[in-house]
Amino acid sequence: MTMKIDIHIRHYVGLLAACSLLMAGNLFTGCAIENDIPYPIVDGSVTAIEMEGQCDAEGNSSTQATINKEERTVQLYVDDTVDLTKARIKRLSVSNGATIRIDSAYCYNPSKFPTTGWESIDQLTSSADTRINCSRDVPLTLSTYQDYDWMLRVKRIVNRSIVMENQIGNAVIDPDNRVAVVYVSSKQSLSKITVSKFDLGGPHGTVVPDPTSSSTYDFSEPTTFFVQNGWEEMSYRWTVYVYTKEEEQGGNATAFARTTQALLNGSVQSGKSVSIDYRTTNSSQWSVLPASDITTSGTSFSATLSGLKPATTYIYRVSVGGVAGEEQQFTTAPATQLTDGSLDNWHQVDKLWNPWAQGGTSYWDTGNRGATTVGNSNSVPTDDTATGSGHAALLESKWIVLKFAAGNIFTGTYVKTVGTNGVLDFGREFSSFPTKLRFSYKCAPVPIDKVGEDSFEYLKGRMDTCHIYTALGDWDEPVEIRTRPSERKLLDRKDPNMIAFGEMMQGQTISQWTTAEITYDYRSLTRTPRYIIVVASASKYGDYFTGGVGTKLWVDNFELVYE
Repeated sequence: MTMKIDIHIRHYVGLLAACSLLMAGNLFTGCAIENDIPYPIVDGSVTAIEMEGQCDAEGNSSTQATINKEERTVQLYVDDTVDLTKARIKRLSVSNGATIRIDSAYCYNPSKFPTTGWESIDQLTSSADTRINCSRDVPLTLSTYQDYDWMLRVKRIVNRSIVMENQIGNAVIDPDNRVAVVYVSSKQSLSKITVSKFDLGGPHGTVVPDPTSSSTYDFSEPTTFFVQNGWEEMSYRWTVYVYTKEEEQGGNATAFARTTQALLNGSVQSGKSVSIDYRTTNSSQWSVLPASDITTSGTSFSATLSGLKPATTYIYRVSVGGVAGEEQQFTTAPATQLTDGSLDNWHQVDKLWNPWAQGGTSYWDTGNRGATTVGNSNSVPTDDTATGSGHAALLESKWIVLKFAAGNIFTGTYVKTVGTNGVLDFGREFSSFPTKLRFSYKCAPVPIDKVGEDSFEYLKGRMDTCHIYTALGDWDEPVEIRTRPSERKLLDRKDPNMIAFGEMMQGQTISQWTTAEITYDYRSLTRTPRYIIVVASASKYGDYFTGGVGTKLWVDNFELVYE
């Protein structure tokens, strides 16, 4: 018996040896087994960034940055207190799972720079150091299964300005050669000029001597000053030249037209009064803008014309010191409405309800395609409407086989289903300036009984909340939304491309149709939207598969208000 076992063992060992030789032969003859399984494509993107001292292009406090995903570039601005050689990044959000690599030459402390994204400095360890040298463009690489090369560009904004008595126009300031040229009225004595503002070093810099500290200052000859910038200890020599010129007659201004408003900005001789008249092109009657609506600061002025008609061309003229300037014009944006805002048009294909007419073009969509992979639609038309005719949308949160699904409707497109999770495109093209979103609704929330993630366990037993929100933005394309937890991507309220946002949450039962309004909170008054997003969801935390089974939200007659 022992002999037989030994023979079998020796036979098995021989087979192993033969297989090993065969494999070795394959390796050396180029026939090795190859791993042909492709890596998944996972995008590596910067989704948000904020730096210490961040501002907008005019130097005003702002957390907005311009993120171009196609070119993989980030452009942002910082104020004149920031030393670009050691600027601190307060927030750097990147795609889920992406790691960050920055060349050590750009890091103030390379070994302590984080390798993953962070939402705030408080989330990092005390030893982390997020300072970088951004005095030149900073290349950074985001790695998933592939590498994605990005470029970070940071520009420091130094608002240097000079305002003198009887000054004409803004000072011409050359920071490279450290020279400033100022023009004043020919009636002004150069040896005795009152100076009200002299920020050659920016708002946070210092100037020695300080011409604003005395009642008048002598500028009859080129004058030397020593200027220290807000981010440096060293002072630099500047030369200021003041010349006289004939006073300008009248004035002018640039206009940024919205739907019912126009924002005017222009320059004015120091000490001169400004008045503005305006009219439509088909009217001969001028309207006079109240003086209280005109703000003058040094040699600049701004004004807002309100109560204008949409899609109308206006003529305006600026008078300085009682002398009218040339006539100029602008055209207001149209009062565009949401397509199919009545929600009357629906059609059904098998179990799937779609919020547009059969054979028509979609403007609204729902998450129904994800729900109907395992159940019935949870966003459906209803004859119970605010006006008693047509249709409304009934959005209901349901437990569909193995997952909680909140009823919802949104402007945009349901792109595809990944497993039981949706990929959506939020937003429809839009370029107007509404002040409010008006709609009718009623709701019946129930206590939260389904929790999709441990971090939301504390919500269990609390009343569910119905949620309606809207946003305007200058995105290059619709905003991609992903609900799959491992790659979740939702609408970011801090998105630098978001121009305006508003929302309504309701956690109490509203049994009768009620009219409500959401006011758009504009973050910029001089940027034109490219997309509008409107979303209604029966459960506020539906994106996290959390809410109350049976919560219902009815919505009807979405309308944009222009005031």
